[in-house]
Amino acid sequence: MSAWPSLDRSDDLRLAQGMAAGELDALAQLVDRYAARLYDYCHALLRDQRSAASALHDAFIAAYAHTGQLSEQDRFRSWLYALARNECLRRLQDPDRPTERYEAPEVDDVFMDAEDRASRQETRQLVHSALSGLRGREREALDLLLRHGLIAPEIGGALGIGDQEAADLIAEAQRRLDDGLAAAMIALSGRDDCPSVAALVDDGQWPLTPPTARKLIRHIESCPTCMNRRNRRVSTGRLLQVLPVALLPADVRPAILATAGAPAPADKVQRIALAAEPFDEWGWPISKEQRPQPEGRRASGPPRLLPAVVAAAVVILIVAGAFMWLPGDGPDKRTGAQTPPQTSSAPDDPSQTPSDTPTSPSESPTPSDTPTTETPTPTPTPTPTPTRTPRPSKTPSPSTKPPHRGALSVGGCGMGLHEDTCSISVRAVGGSVTWAVIGTSGGVRAGGAGRLNAGASTTVTASRPDSCDGGTSGTVRFSSGAAASVTWVCAEPSPDDPGKPQQILRHPMAE
Repeated sequence: MSAWPSLDRSDDLRLAQGMAAGELDALAQLVDRYAARLYDYCHALLRDQRSAASALHDAFIAAYAHTGQLSEQDRFRSWLYALARNECLRRLQDPDRPTERYEAPEVDDVFMDAEDRASRQETRQLVHSALSGLRGREREALDLLLRHGLIAPEIGGALGIGDQEAADLIAEAQRRLDDGLAAAMIALSGRDDCPSVAALVDDGQWPLTPPTARKLIRHIESCPTCMNRRNRRVSTGRLLQVLPVALLPADVRPAILATAGAPAPADKVQRIALAAEPFDEWGWPISKEQRPQPEGRRASGPPRLLPAVVAAAVVILIVAGAFMWLPGDGPDKRTGAQTPPQTSSAPDDPSQTPSDTPTSPSESPTPSDTPTTETPTPTPTPTPTPTRTPRPSKTPSPSTKPPHRGALSVGGCGMGLHEDTCSISVRAVGGSVTWAVIGTSGGVRAGGAGRLNAGASTTVTASRPDSCDGGTSGTVRFSSGAAASVTWVCAEPSPDDPGKPQQILRHPMAE
């Protein structure tokens, strides 16, 4: 069950501003705030703990590099989910992705006894039956709504669709979930009241398969007896609390901060930042579902029509298939951090992945206590966020030329007596620039990365060492080859000997 608290969007705005300024502390706070949620979301898409951790890592590094481009910082939360989703889609598209998947252990509730766990498992099977009739994107939307606490415009941003389309998707998903839950409840308790129900579920298979769930839903609509029972509403939000949440690996946070902070290898930061591109004019990542595939060698055989459309459709099928695995993968699957992970085979061909329509019985495995992240829980009371008019299509025009790459101009800075930090100016000249701090000298501490459009500028905060033993100057090196000089004053002349400096304590009041 998710224990995530409701988050204040004003804090998101504060962190977005800090990220845009290249503050490593803002990134650390953002990781503490969102890593568990976003890892759970990535795991729902990828169904592999290592791939999910890799996608999460790159999403945070990309956010650290590109937050300065985001013109709608009040929508920072949705933007983070869009970045994480794109990282997952990029991995799903990778033809070399591993065929073996190791699912993450579940966040456990240590206060539950054996009886509670058995009851929870029964309820999970009920919810699995209710979800089996939903399409993959509907499940994804409900996951973002009910468990992650996003509202319709934020879900639209995360999925790369307009606000109204997102609202329509959510409404349809909720309606279908209500229908599916009613069918599952009637399958459990309505066989004696209606012979047709008994005939439809006579095979005794539980949870319900998608075809059986659809048949029951159609039957209920035309059966007065079942319709009367169907009108006895059950809170889907409360029921969905029982579904599992993937456990965030302990090494993810330090790995993210190690990559973002100096002295991270420049090529690694730049590679991650560039892989997240392109972004639209508002600073939103172009969805992998909307990007035309790059030109390459064509396979022999008849020409294929609309390759970009086909490629996008394949990605949609993959994502839909990933969310069709909720909420478990079989009663024999071992779980928990103490047990060795069990593998499951991923489809070799994306075209064989379950489609965005309800799957066949073989594609709807029996649930267990295995972790899954498509599991919705009650919606936290959201703080309203402003809506925006739909952005134009994020699909770049084929004739659009890449922006001209410019040069990075940096300016040094100095710290006066009793000052601990100063700001290095960073500016793009003659075109857009992707930059990163790759190292320092003289005990200076600094970090940051990002992308600047032509003429745009930002600052990097440099901190001096605690001791003056190593001198009073240092440098900050950037990936472009530029270096900024940093100086500081840490002593003042003695009244008795103006030519001889005295050591000044960093914190005079400490004595």
